[in-house]
Amino acid sequence: MQLVKTNIHKFTRFKGETIAMGLFFNSWNDLGRVLVLGILGYISLVLLLKVSGNRTLSKLNAFDFVITIALGSTFGSLLLNKSVALVEGVTAFAVLIGLQYTVAGLTIRSDTVKRIIKDEPSIVYYNGEYLKDSMKRSRVIESEIQQSVRNQGYANLESVEAVVLETDGSFSIISQSEKEGKELDISGLRV
Repeated sequence: MQLVKTNIHKFTRFKGETIAMGLFFNSWNDLGRVLVLGILGYISLVLLLKVSGNRTLSKLNAFDFVITIALGSTFGSLLLNKSVALVEGVTAFAVLIGLQYTVAGLTIRSDTVKRIIKDEPSIVYYNGEYLKDSMKRSRVIESEIQQSVRNQGYANLESVEAVVLETDGSFSIISQSEKEGKELDISGLRV
């Protein structure tokens, strides 16, 4: 029975077979670190989000979406990267939330910042017709519009008045029944 352990590749050879060590378990210390940092990091993130308000996790535009993804990535790094300490992770949370808070505040106060950060929703289907120029600008194809309509519970486009690609990347479906007796207001939408 020959047992050879190499630290370089973390492999163990036993009777000519190679088994990867650390694939399922490294050490109790590593597991304890993940447990403690997971709990403390989670509590810190929840407290920071509570202080910053509901707007922080909204996905009203691309910038909000990026912040949400960055917070998740930072939390993952805090948990699994041994070189990231709790205080560094919490500081990163605070920086990201602070940036989001600042940019959201600036978009309210400045039309210039608003134009830079926010995009306008685009109408991609209207009154029985696909709006090809708008679809091309938005990089949307007909099958994606049809899929969004089905996702909203409509069997087909016959009962749909308009489909709008929102600034967060989601589609809004306006049915003909919602519009009955009213003119559809498409002001503020890019056509």
